[in-house]
Amino acid sequence: MHIFSLIFTNLRRHRWRALIGMAGIAFGVAAMLTILAIVTGAIGMFQRILASDSHYLVFERNVSDLFFSSVTREQVDAIRARPEVAAAHPVLFGIVSAPDHPVITCFGIEASDPRLAKAEWRAGKVADFGARPDEIFLGARAAEFLGAHAGQTIAVGRGTFRVGGVFKTENGFEDGGVFLPLKAAQDFFHRGDAASVVTVQLRDERRGVEFKGALEAAQPGVIALENREFNSTYNSFKILNFTAWAVGVCAFCLGGLGVANTMLLSVFTRIREIAVLRVCGFSGRQVAGLIFGEAAAIAAVGVVVGFTLGFVLLAVLERVPQFQGYVQASLQPLVLVGIVATAFVTAAGGAIYPARFASRIQPAEALRYE
Repeated sequence: MHIFSLIFTNLRRHRWRALIGMAGIAFGVAAMLTILAIVTGAIGMFQRILASDSHYLVFERNVSDLFFSSVTREQVDAIRARPEVAAAHPVLFGIVSAPDHPVITCFGIEASDPRLAKAEWRAGKVADFGARPDEIFLGARAAEFLGAHAGQTIAVGRGTFRVGGVFKTENGFEDGGVFLPLKAAQDFFHRGDAASVVTVQLRDERRGVEFKGALEAAQPGVIALENREFNSTYNSFKILNFTAWAVGVCAFCLGGLGVANTMLLSVFTRIREIAVLRVCGFSGRQVAGLIFGEAAAIAAVGVVVGFTLGFVLLAVLERVPQFQGYVQASLQPLVLVGIVATAFVTAAGGAIYPARFASRIQPAEALRYE
């Protein structure tokens, strides 16, 4: 218990240096938490779009991004004709703009797509979708930031459309997006009869391998992936995750330098005090343990402050109108554990040299130190 009291006494005596170290760790925690939550949430939203009532996702083979994928009408018909398939729904992805909103996701879907039936319709109804030409349908969040309502005419991209309906979805990408009937979206984006992907629901999920093999043999230009397989292999998801962790680790490196600076200055200003501890019977390991204990305490406080800042920032970002509802924070428990572990490893790394230096201080020489 004596060493613990020394730890907190030393931190109080050098409170400003300790606060700098805590701030460094807190910044790293908040940065990693915020970035990973946003990236994980975005990936999760995109996954839920693709996994809507489906077992498999079919898209163009060797395509770099699903926005560039092309699955033709002939290929869609071939998928639907397969005996294993209960339903297949083509989806076309695109990016459109509106005044003061340069990037809005556009979805081209058929009226039979299950996401329309699942949505909470604020204006209009499912039967209205595709019933009239030159109509566009808005997610509730998109209607809010566009200031549009059913029956109003709005400019989207190079055209003008009448708002045929507004509906609320749980998915941020969909809720902040605009919807067109598939044929209208194909004409708008000059995609002929192509869709970006086809979500496939099987009659019996156990026949998935049979479906995949038979489809790819008959249609070599496409690839079919089970939802879990797609989530783990899609390159864009891998790049986003890697980038998020890389940025977070860089932020922690800055925090580690702050801890190292704090602990090193603490050691240099306490050389006589450490010498007295050695004379009183403290071993080199105990002195090193004292330094590591101070670093751990700094990390613990930094983690608590960082999590607090991070969660507050995420709550604010989710409500910022400019993000159009696309920010939906999501964090797995394992990610939280990884952030905490990274914080303590960073703090311990920053304390290695100061602890090594302190443990090698010779009492006789240190007592004469000025």
